[in-house]
Parts: sequence; C-alpha cells; structure tokens
Amino acid sequence: MPVTQTPRLYTARLADGGAAVMDVRTRRGRWQHLNSTAALLWHRVTEGTTPEQAAKELTATFTDVGADPDGVRADLHALVGQLRELGLLSGPAAPAPERDVMQVRRALPADTPLGAADRAAAALALAAALLLLRCAPIRASIAAARTVARLPLPPADPERADRLFAAVRRAARAWPGRAACLEESLACYFTAALRGRGMTWVIGARTAPAAAHAWNETPGQIIGQDPGDRVWPYAPALRIRHTGHAK
Repeated sequence: MPVTQTPRLYTARLADGGAAVMDVRTRRGRWQHLNSTAALLWHRVTEGTTPEQAAKELTATFTDVGADPDGVRADLHALVGQLRELGLLSGPAAPAPERDVMQVRRALPADTPLGAADRAAAALALAAALLLLRCAPIRASIAAARTVARLPLPPADPERADRLFAAVRRAARAWPGRAACLEESLACYFTAALRGRGMTWVIGARTAPAAAHAWNETPGQIIGQDPGDRVWPYAPALRIRHTGHAK
C-alpha cells in the first residue's frame, strides 16, 4: 500500500511485536490493535506488498519453522479478510515512526507561577484545539499541525516547553468540559507556535493494557506527564515534528 495520497492510517509498533493502527477517516480517529502475526502481515502491506503476496510470504516463513502450511494459509487468508472488513486495506497508510529513546518529564505543579503572555497564548490555543477536535474530523487537526510545523521557529527547550504545557493545563481548568491528552497536547503545540517556539506533537498507543495517548516532545524529552498516570513506553503512530527554521 504505497503512500501516494495523504495518509489516513498510522501505525505504532508495539513492544510485544503487535501493532496499533489509527484510522483518521473517522471523527476523532479509531484504533485497531493487531497481534504479532497480524502486525507482520500489516507491516508488509504498508511497505507496498499486496495482502495476498504478504500472506504467501508469511506462509512460507511459518512453514519453514515447522508450521502446517494448510493451516497457516487458511489462518492468513482469514486474517486478510478481517483486515479488509476493518477497512485497513482501503486507505493509504504511513510507515510506522521510529521509537526514539526519550526521557519522560513530569508536569510542573499546578501552582507554578506563569507569565501573562503564556497564559493568554494557552487560552487561545486551547480554544483552537477544542474547536478543531470537537467540530471537525481529526485529520483537520493533523493538517493544521503540519502547517504549523513549517513555520520558521526555533525549537522550545524542555524547561520552556514545561511552562507552556503548564499554561495549557491552567487554561483547561477554566474550561467547563474535559480536556484530555489529545486536546492538551495539540493546544500545547499551538501555544508554543504562538510564543515563537517549535515543538513536536505525537499520537501513539501501548499494549497490556491497550490504550492510546497523545503528548508533546522536544529533542530527547517527553513533556508534561503525570506521576503514576501514564505507563511508558507508548509507541508513536503519528509524529509531527517542527521542520521550519528560524531566520
């Protein structure tokens, strides 16, 4: 499934050999978790192999280590049918991002002093993130984030990113509804741009238990996590890095 269009499917390579696939053709995205066998098939398909050819190659691989060829062939044929029923074989898929080695930074305390300009930018960015995520499909937020990524901005250092995320958290406390990790992370990404800094926005997943998460990164650092609330490592499925350069 070579990507010749804007991707609609994003894959996280999970630590247990499985995969989590995010389909952004639906409103806020829909996740499908694949076991290790389904993930092997899926990765071959995302690299451009047809499902039938991928199943044939995997049949040969499993047969070489002693598996019954007829049973493997039947199981893989059924697996291709399941992927097709889920709609995973009908849209362009992006390759899975690399899993970088990261330090997880804890969120600043709620009473951390913050500047007025940061708080104002966070309030505006949170409103924009909520509007996008609540009123448009998630692919609109992805498109907006890709546009911001091209702005000529210097990267935010981790300490600056911590404070920008804290400003978003404070703005979210005044919001009557719930702002979850997806809203907070997109708002932080926008806040950084409003304050003249670049940041990375990431959406990913984990297994055991299966869950999805969204977060922000600066080089080598994961920003704004809560002690005991997140079990790392999550694997990225979509990573939008700031690619612009300050003049």
